[in-house]
Amino acid sequence: MRRPLIASLGLALCLLPACSGADDPSADPSGAPSSSPAPTSTTSTTTTTAAPTAAPTPATADPATPGAGPPAVRRVSPDDVRLATAVAAVEHLAGTVGPRPGTSPAYRRAARWVGTRLTSLGWSVERQAFPTPAGVSWGVPVRGGRSTNVVATRGDVRPGRPWLLVGAHLDTVPQAPGAEDNASGVGVLLAVAEALAERRTRLPVVLVAFGSEEPRGPGDDDHHYGSRAYVAGLTTAERGSLNGMVSLDRVGVGSVLPVGSAGAGDQVQRQLLAAAGRAGVPTVSDLEQRSSDHWSFVRAGLPGARLGSTSYAAYHSADDVPAVVSRDQLRRTARTVLAWLR
Repeated sequence: MRRPLIASLGLALCLLPACSGADDPSADPSGAPSSSPAPTSTTSTTTTTAAPTAAPTPATADPATPGAGPPAVRRVSPDDVRLATAVAAVEHLAGTVGPRPGTSPAYRRAARWVGTRLTSLGWSVERQAFPTPAGVSWGVPVRGGRSTNVVATRGDVRPGRPWLLVGAHLDTVPQAPGAEDNASGVGVLLAVAEALAERRTRLPVVLVAFGSEEPRGPGDDDHHYGSRAYVAGLTTAERGSLNGMVSLDRVGVGSVLPVGSAGAGDQVQRQLLAAAGRAGVPTVSDLEQRSSDHWSFVRAGLPGARLGSTSYAAYHSADDVPAVVSRDQLRRTARTVLAWLR
């Protein structure tokens, strides 16, 4: 399984020299070093993608025994959620950065900030650049240009090894600060990244903040540009060994967690419903759900499902501010994801 050819793309990692904490709301994204300029061509999609990685191997020796090896790595638990991390992300992305269409300077600032947070949590962060066309996004014209997926991995790369992916789109429509859609999903993604630090999961995990998910036209191909670019960059071995993808999209509203699939009988949806039950989270099944990044995987024959999609009055509007988002719903979502990864 190959690693992304970051050098050939002229892309750079976002590194944070010193970070006071994974959920520090005072962190200033403008203080992070900028990535190197993306290629200027917009005629072809970059097909580099981060390979899945192995979770840390737990030690088997008893640490209390003289001469024993290091302590065993504990398996992740739903109780490992630190809600403040998700809340700080919602407040920063929607309250400080604001509207961030996938090809805008604001989106690039948001992507740098997310990359910095993931790096500070011990993940290896890479960027996948891809073109996004101009269009009309929820009634507002938007320019074309380059966008990026922020891809986080850890551990060793093992070709063909089964793996899991958790993703959330980072962009918004032009008129919305996007607290629920979708700073809520990115906030949960960061909370999951923090919980997985030095924790063991059932399979290796890749985390992705997708760019340019929001529509730029009426059709299926005018949507989900970042996740489609990611899927297009997967090797045959990576496709064959992906055991499941979960999209976190609008996961901060409501008291019951929607668990969506593109059709009946989806294996990832079944797993998520079972995981939510183990975590004590009330759910509702949402069939024929194709309006998020999991659809890019499912339409390519890969297993995927969605968490979130409760209707709310501020959808795609200037009123989609941090006050819209429920802390309890963020917690329910993060607990469900960790139970699924466990």
